[in-house]
Amino acid sequence: MTNFEDMDDIAREYIVLALALGQHGEGIVDAYYGPVELREVATADTRGPSDLAAGAARLREQVNVDEPDEQRRRWLDRQLLALETLARQMAGEDIPYVEEVQRCFDATPEPTSREVYGAVRSQLNDLLPDGPSLRERLDARDARLTIPTDRLSEILEWITAELRGTSAEYFPTPEGESIELSLVTGQPWSAYNWYDGNLRSRVEFNTDLPTRAHTLVSTMGHETFPGHHLEHAWKEQRLVREQGRYEATIQLINTPEAYISEGLAEVGPQLILTPESWQQLLVGVCDRAGIPMTTQDAGREWAINEAVRPLGGISGDAALMFHAEHRPLDEVRRFLVEDGLASADRAEKNIQFIGHPLWRTYVFCYEGGEQLLLRWVRAVTDEQGRRDRFFRLLTEQLTPSGIGAELAAT
Repeated sequence: MTNFEDMDDIAREYIVLALALGQHGEGIVDAYYGPVELREVATADTRGPSDLAAGAARLREQVNVDEPDEQRRRWLDRQLLALETLARQMAGEDIPYVEEVQRCFDATPEPTSREVYGAVRSQLNDLLPDGPSLRERLDARDARLTIPTDRLSEILEWITAELRGTSAEYFPTPEGESIELSLVTGQPWSAYNWYDGNLRSRVEFNTDLPTRAHTLVSTMGHETFPGHHLEHAWKEQRLVREQGRYEATIQLINTPEAYISEGLAEVGPQLILTPESWQQLLVGVCDRAGIPMTTQDAGREWAINEAVRPLGGISGDAALMFHAEHRPLDEVRRFLVEDGLASADRAEKNIQFIGHPLWRTYVFCYEGGEQLLLRWVRAVTDEQGRRDRFFRLLTEQLTPSGIGAELAAT
């Protein structure tokens, strides 16, 4: 159990401010497992968004004067800048979209080069079985690899256990961690990790759209091992229980910690899965789903997935078109389908995501976070060094600008 008696004033004020702001913006507080009395203090807080913005700015000044630990100081500074930005928006201030992204995530959004889209189409044209058009060939692949919903729960349990075991070969796991899996509908995301504290996560998997076998390995690696669940459990163990950095008991959407979290959840599976082990997992998923899949087929599916990977920033590109360039929604929709090769229903789900007040900037956390962290991890040439860097992501208060500074120094 965690003893909160030695919580310092900075952590206490940070938590109350974030919880109070969460009352004005639903969904900003992603998780909180700190003292109940601080939630009660925040509930009784009568400050409006303008006053909370001012409070975030004042606390940020205090942090930069009083906090001696450089890493904690930078982390709190960037988190508070994001909270100040969110509060200013809630107060009615109009902040340009790209500036909003920069202030919230401590990083600048980078659009995908148009040449990438053409290169992906060329590779897919060579890899996919013959058909009338690339879109129809991709649709045929998706149809062939669709998992029956009535088999999904069993498959999710199986693949989570497999990922837990594989991850443990590379990264230690806090003793006592646990995950609960469930199926849901009516959400803008495909899957979500809700962290309850005490090393426990609830992972919800959305079945609004058909589930494809070739996406399941990366999705569950992202949400469980060595992604969100392992990160949240380790940060509770290391930051909260061992180091007394109690500000880590609250997790906030649209802040730099989210950029790091989504990035590491994208990078992690790439560090523990070889092409061969990914293909073995795909065969296991398909066996349990009743989908024919040979080892040779799995090799082709791996190659197709790798060919599509450079389009990971498609949601961010669409968001820039809509929010920064003010393109018509129909044009954005066509871009998703024609350039991004999204199916019509997937494009609609994407439109829903980038139009959602909470998620409209969040889309940059995935591809942007992945590319930043991959550059940082791969800046180390040996495998153990790369894993050591990833373990730092799991256990330290790192920021996008801090990682950028480390990269610039190498």
